[in-house]
Amino acid sequence: MTDFANAIPTAVEIVRREKCFEGFYKLDRVHLRHELFAGGMSREISREVFVRHDAVCVLPYDPQRDEVVLIEQFRVGAMGKIDNPWLVELVAGLIDKDEEPEEVAHREAQEEAGLVFGALWPMTKYFPSPGGSNEFVHLYLGRCDSTGVGGLHGLEEEAEDIRVTVWAFEDALQAVRDGQIANAASIIALQWLALNRAEVRGLWS
Repeated sequence: MTDFANAIPTAVEIVRREKCFEGFYKLDRVHLRHELFAGGMSREISREVFVRHDAVCVLPYDPQRDEVVLIEQFRVGAMGKIDNPWLVELVAGLIDKDEEPEEVAHREAQEEAGLVFGALWPMTKYFPSPGGSNEFVHLYLGRCDSTGVGGLHGLEEEAEDIRVTVWAFEDALQAVRDGQIANAASIIALQWLALNRAEVRGLWS
């Protein structure tokens, strides 16, 4: 019997790629064959891919006060799925210029929350929806001073309307448990901090 458990497929053959739509985002249709676990290549298949810029998400954290800074804004993708499409989220932005992820983190913190980070701690990198999108997320923890943070922020030219609030860490974690926080980046970041909080506070306090 052939052992398929340790097979590592690597080969992908792009037969052709079609542009279905191109605006700020793009939608491509890719016709391809890929290597199979059992060996050989698959038949030709087609898949639509939502082509996005990679993203940077940051959880601002004040280790002295054990507080996180979260933002709220309207999200069109949440309409019709939940009662309130204003989501509680992390500071975030797209890498749409020739920038390093850390540069985006610092820029978005200032634009979206009026924050300056003293340091960035890389948490992880992940694909939020690889079955249909090529977006790749760089997730960070940002050290900040939460004193006096809050209010309304965002760039008018980007139609941003952002409310900034400070949360006790335990309250934010409870909001994950209750489903009040319902987006992947925020859930992952807060759970990461729950696992690594003692180490972070030890090094950053």
